[in-house]
Amino acid sequence: MTEKMTSVDRVLCALRLETPDTVPIVEIGIDQKVINGIHKGMDYAEFCDTMGLDAICFFDMKGNVYTMVDEAKRIAKDEWGALRRFTDAAPHNPVPWEAAVKEPEEIKKLGRPDPDLSSRYIAIEDALKKYKGRRAIIASVMDPFNTVKDSIRGEVNLYLDMRQRPGFVDELLEIAQDYHLRYVKHCIDLGVDVIWVTGDYAMTKGPMVSPTYTARFLTPGLKRIVDYCHSRGVPCMKHTDGNIWPIFDLILSTGIDGLHPIDPTAGMDLGEAKLKYGDRVCLVGGVDCGATLSWGTREEVREAVRDAIRKAGHNGGYMCASSNSIHAGVKPENYVEMIAAAKEFGRYPLAV
Repeated sequence: MTEKMTSVDRVLCALRLETPDTVPIVEIGIDQKVINGIHKGMDYAEFCDTMGLDAICFFDMKGNVYTMVDEAKRIAKDEWGALRRFTDAAPHNPVPWEAAVKEPEEIKKLGRPDPDLSSRYIAIEDALKKYKGRRAIIASVMDPFNTVKDSIRGEVNLYLDMRQRPGFVDELLEIAQDYHLRYVKHCIDLGVDVIWVTGDYAMTKGPMVSPTYTARFLTPGLKRIVDYCHSRGVPCMKHTDGNIWPIFDLILSTGIDGLHPIDPTAGMDLGEAKLKYGDRVCLVGGVDCGATLSWGTREEVREAVRDAIRKAGHNGGYMCASSNSIHAGVKPENYVEMIAAAKEFGRYPLAV
């Protein structure tokens, strides 16, 4: 029987593609509405600790500074100079509204966020003081491609630039890369256990750009972050929603240690991913946060968790999580059931 591990050991063991004592339970984000439905008023980090999750994750966006420019429409300017709109569904991570660089010559006026700003790291430092050694502390950082797409240049312009101005795209990516690498450096200096690179490369039907453009413009920036993390002895995970089958190998070529969320609604089957890639990357996720967690029965949730662990948990290299995040539409009782089922079915040797 596998000796009982700490949460930190459990997560790192799974990321090494080894078999821990139990399947680790992680979640990249949990909406406060769901937390309040289970433990009213509790903050995210305390909730993860209380519920026995193996990791506490922090988004770099929470340290961003926004300047409100239209109170009525809830539109604010981010640190790159882009306009973003706050919504009830995105109270802390406003959605893109207008890019900072609408014409190439506007790059001269582009804002440059300061990665050395101490306020960005307050929540991480607090969690490290309280939970270091007891829970894996994971810092997330936005993928440079997504920063350019969402804030700096805008999605349509960026895709046109890839064809018409590839050198300009390289320049924009380098600007974003510099910020994100320095952010990662600070997080590792503080003592986080894992880096998690967020930002999607695909939509439900397939990748946002072709495999050729993915290899040219997307994965090189991810690889630089992964290489830096590994040079510091820290594992690096990648999040991307959508159907990534056509670019799965390209993503793995960056050397990532974990891949999230293996979204079933986008045609991503956890069992197939385990069969094809389980010897190369730790799979994270697979429990449908749409129909199953939002309006399914508790028994359906239990079966979904059992199925995910059955498909991907054998021989280790799997962490149980939702297929995106625990968003506001998830029923609190279903998330409680998900955690309980993961603890029940995730003991090694597996009996599912």
